[in-house]
Amino acid sequence: MRAGPIAVTLVLLAAACQEPEQGRRASPSPEPTSPSASPSPTPTGTVPLRRVRVRLVRVATLEQPLGMAVREGDPTLYVAEKTGRIMAIRDGRVLPRPLLDLSGRVSLGGEQGLLGLAFSPSGEHLYVNYTDLRGDTHIQEFPVRGRRVSAGEGRELLFVDQPFANHNGGNLAFGPDGYLYVGLGDGGSGGDPFGNAQSLGTRLGKMLRIDPRPTGRRDYSIPPDNPFVGREGARPDIWALGLRNPWRYSFDRETGDLWIADVGQSAREEINFQPASSDGGENYGWDRFEGTLPFEGGGLPDAIRPILDYGRSQGGTVIGGYVYRGSDIPGLTGAYVFGDYFEPSLRAIVRQGRRVVARTELGVEVPSLSAFGEDHDGELFALSLSGPVYRLAPAV
Repeated sequence: MRAGPIAVTLVLLAAACQEPEQGRRASPSPEPTSPSASPSPTPTGTVPLRRVRVRLVRVATLEQPLGMAVREGDPTLYVAEKTGRIMAIRDGRVLPRPLLDLSGRVSLGGEQGLLGLAFSPSGEHLYVNYTDLRGDTHIQEFPVRGRRVSAGEGRELLFVDQPFANHNGGNLAFGPDGYLYVGLGDGGSGGDPFGNAQSLGTRLGKMLRIDPRPTGRRDYSIPPDNPFVGREGARPDIWALGLRNPWRYSFDRETGDLWIADVGQSAREEINFQPASSDGGENYGWDRFEGTLPFEGGGLPDAIRPILDYGRSQGGTVIGGYVYRGSDIPGLTGAYVFGDYFEPSLRAIVRQGRRVVARTELGVEVPSLSAFGEDHDGELFALSLSGPVYRLAPAV
């Protein structure tokens, strides 16, 4: 691992991928093993993707920011700090009072803390994902009254016992269907020792899809079209499986497609693509595969290959972003923007079907990249665990 400017806390994401090989992983293949790519024009952009360059505009400096969300009818940017606060950025300044402060409840371990946030489509509720002082995961709902949220009014939707201190996932996102998607890592350690990612009997290593509204004795409802509803031994809230640590994922606001960046073990980082037409149930392969490489024997014929994977020469912890749908950088339109914690250059790819047909580096670097954000207009932001929050702007 590389030492960062804020010491141990900066290994939040580093530890997610730097684990022993355990003698089971196949040797890395030559770069790249992802679908073939070429410097062709973007399908929707106005210039070839290889020519697109951006600049970074610092909009705030916070304490270990790692998640951002916006609320319906509110121009404010809300940013989660790892240490437990949600701060508001409005009109270019950070408001002194947090929207929500859970500092006394969250663990400060390397891959723990306040890890994600999302507002309901109506803006009436805030949802947070955090690890408590014992290292277990909580998904909680808070009513939003005006611009105030009371820490004492939280309602627990979901509690997940975490067997180890790493691979907690942490992201939350509402899909175009109005349901809440919850990404959970495989439970940690290295190599998924309990086989969680391939087991339908546990939520670990999964993407969950739930309706946050309670029903009967449940703290939330199960969408009736979830793929494993009614299957014996399967948890009905599972939407997809075979994930190691889906740290960040997002929906394309125009098409509804889901992009999942899954942090690798010791050889490959991967980005998975799920079309909006999916009925769920995809198996993304971990721990039988790491990216496109066999890990524990491969041999999983229904595994979905990543749309892109890359090796350690290009980074060590993938940080998923968004498909750009703003107006400030026309050449990026339709491109998926992402990065890596260890390699600070921001990148973009364009797909056609399940193939990457263009890729580029955007000419800017964000050291200790932890997450991306998207505002109401589709403009993108990049967050650094060392403090800065940047807006992506067209290069001058």
